[in-house]
Amino acid sequence: MTDVENQKPVTESVPSYGATAPMYAPPPYMPPPYPTGPVMNPQPVPVPVGFIPPNLPPEEVGITKTEEPGPDPAAVYPELIVSSFDDKIIRKAFIRKVFSVVTIQLLVTFTVVCVFTFSNTVKLAVQRNIWVYLSSYIIFVVVGTCLAVFSSFSRKHPWNLVGLSVVTLSLSYMVGTVASYHDTPAVIIALGSTMIISFTIIIFSAQTRLDFTICNGILLILAIDLLMFGFFSIFFYSTVLQIVYGCLGALLYALFLAVDCQLVMGRQKYSLDPEEYVFGALIIYLDIIMIFLYILMILGGGSKN
Repeated sequence: MTDVENQKPVTESVPSYGATAPMYAPPPYMPPPYPTGPVMNPQPVPVPVGFIPPNLPPEEVGITKTEEPGPDPAAVYPELIVSSFDDKIIRKAFIRKVFSVVTIQLLVTFTVVCVFTFSNTVKLAVQRNIWVYLSSYIIFVVVGTCLAVFSSFSRKHPWNLVGLSVVTLSLSYMVGTVASYHDTPAVIIALGSTMIISFTIIIFSAQTRLDFTICNGILLILAIDLLMFGFFSIFFYSTVLQIVYGCLGALLYALFLAVDCQLVMGRQKYSLDPEEYVFGALIIYLDIIMIFLYILMILGGGSKN
């Protein structure tokens, strides 16, 4: 019992590792004061010659990824593709073609009018053969209606140009016949006035922001009223009534010319298809000719025949 009490625990006799571990010098820390400014990034090390860079992702080498081309919008959303007429190049070519054709038509028509007006021989021959005038009227109505109604005929080359030529020649003979019954000064004044009015309306339609293409319904109603006014004027003829009727007709077709010019130029709500250059030339040509005839009616000077 005495030996057990006198025996010391083993843990007290064995020294700890911390007491017997060797002492090492502390690590060399930076002595105060410590730097307070921003730490500068190290300068890039130049790449040695012949070094082949690793194949890293674009994000790691500082190169942005390029987007892969997606599907064609024309194949996915065909209904959202803009018409070819909205292209400015096609639009300008269409306008140039229409007004070139109209210019040729007017040159032919006004040349025939001048011949029928200044030549007494031709004037007498035309006035004696009214059946040619009636034949020209029938041809004009038939061919003009086909060009205006049937788009397959007005778009089919070269038959559309042939039909337009027939319409131009027949209407030129009709206008020349009407001009032969008027005095030469009245015809010259009507020609000059028509050219000035038409040129001014075309320039105005091209520059203005007003949309005349939405007025087709109003113009149709005015055209029917003018037609009825002309019908009743047959039974109550007078010089004043003729002048009023001519002024209203010239004003109405001047508005039609403004509408048709904007349809051709395509700057407003409604526009013509680029394949309808024959129809566009036809409607502008008819508007100008009707303005000439109504101005000739205003000037008067016709014979009793």
